[in-house]
Amino acid sequence: MATATLNIDLDALISNWRALDAETACETAAVVKANGYGLGADRVARTLMKIGVRKFFVAVAEEGAALRQAVGPDPEINIFGGHMAGDTDMISDMGLTPMLNSVDQIVRHVEALPAHPFGVQLDTGMNRLGLEPAEWAAVRNLVIERNPTLIMSHLACADEPEHPMNPRQLATFHEMTDGLNVPRSLAATGGILLGSDYHFDLTRPGVGLYGGMPFVEAAPVAGLSIPVIQIRDVAEGETVGYSNTWIADRPSRVATISAGYADGIIRAMGPEISVFAGEARCKVIGRISMDLIAVDVTDLDEAPSHVELLGQHQSVDTVAEAAGTIGYEILTSLGHRYARRYRGG
Repeated sequence: MATATLNIDLDALISNWRALDAETACETAAVVKANGYGLGADRVARTLMKIGVRKFFVAVAEEGAALRQAVGPDPEINIFGGHMAGDTDMISDMGLTPMLNSVDQIVRHVEALPAHPFGVQLDTGMNRLGLEPAEWAAVRNLVIERNPTLIMSHLACADEPEHPMNPRQLATFHEMTDGLNVPRSLAATGGILLGSDYHFDLTRPGVGLYGGMPFVEAAPVAGLSIPVIQIRDVAEGETVGYSNTWIADRPSRVATISAGYADGIIRAMGPEISVFAGEARCKVIGRISMDLIAVDVTDLDEAPSHVELLGQHQSVDTVAEAAGTIGYEILTSLGHRYARRYRGG
């Protein structure tokens, strides 16, 4: 088999959700946008439903519609992107709950679906989505009269616990929402770890569920096993890969493995990344190409049939650092060519 295998540990997913839930005294939802951070929103959501999760968040209505078909009529599916033009029928037919982000979205929703549930997103300083304080003050009474399901905002710097932006946004959120008899949510994974002041009525962990930072204690959920296609002997002074970027400084054995940047193994990782054959670390050499990667296996006692890129030996954030990016990008870039194997759950 020449297809790399993405192993997804649903028991680790459950463990991570429970650990984050235990940090709070409020309800804990789950963010499953971007196809469950690349791991399969349908399987992720159905697994979490078994342990009592009843509220999910996705980015756009199309993701919500696909999730609804996977999980059935009962869970609440919230749409961060709100009620966009053209979404009305999908929101209505699929029972989705948009988080309204602007006066235009509020008007669109109230006119098109006056009795349909909705929430509101406020901008407390991130300047990305949500109503700014002056806009919120202008429409607040109208919105509250219609009984929103949730008022939420999003922290910009929650992965940096000492960042002054965190208490600043918390104070703004209080100013905009205190005294309103509506459930509130401010914390995703990083906000949960900031402590109870940030938890309010609902938390909505995302990347921490899937083994990513800033949840240091997270169990790894994604494991990537890549088959070896060929092993060759390379003489001292010979080169490997495009542009001759690696030159053997000794007689070497080089394994070519079946994955590349088309599978989300970002080209920039190149010389900074390793794979593992059992417990042995093997350096990636030369350029990562579209479908193939070269690995130095000279020091192994026997030729491996597979190597591990992600898993117990190397986290998504370690791999991300090598590429100059973040774990979110690694997870959501994991390619469609992988054979996905689920265990546990």
